[in-house]
Amino acid sequence: MKKLEEYVRSIPDFPEEGVIFRDVTSVLQDADGLRLAIDTMQEAVADLEYDVVVGPESRGFIFGTPIAYNNHKPFVLIRKKGKLPCETVEVSYDLEYGQATIEMHKDSIKPGQKVLIVDDLIATGGTTEAMIKLVESLGGVVVGVVVLIELAGLKGREKIKGYRLDCAIRYEGK
Repeated sequence: MKKLEEYVRSIPDFPEEGVIFRDVTSVLQDADGLRLAIDTMQEAVADLEYDVVVGPESRGFIFGTPIAYNNHKPFVLIRKKGKLPCETVEVSYDLEYGQATIEMHKDSIKPGQKVLIVDDLIATGGTTEAMIKLVESLGGVVVGVVVLIELAGLKGREKIKGYRLDCAIRYEGK
């Protein structure tokens, strides 16, 4: 059986010279890779107690929904601004070149609910930090974050100090 890392395609010099892009589509396109990714992420947080799983579009949906389903938990969407039809709360945050805004339905998290955030990757930690702020603005308690890939060299873990972060694959570089 292959290791999970063997399913991740690494593309040098994309999107710019010196960057190694870690492509998760190669994991998704292989049935064994997909199963291993979900199982590994789920096992990493097996000891956590949580009430709801939250994931951002689009790959957080892909990895978060099966974890929620397997554990009989609801799944809550975090989307880019303007994509949700009901009343929302939002958080804006800085990107390397600009700003982004994410939002979730105002009624999606109840005060005191324990929340697990699931995503494909943590790099600089900006999106993860914004998701935590969104959940907490509704009174939710973030008990953990689990990602498929951590790009440790970009120090995203530092932005979310005080929160548990688990990853299936950790790359030391950028």
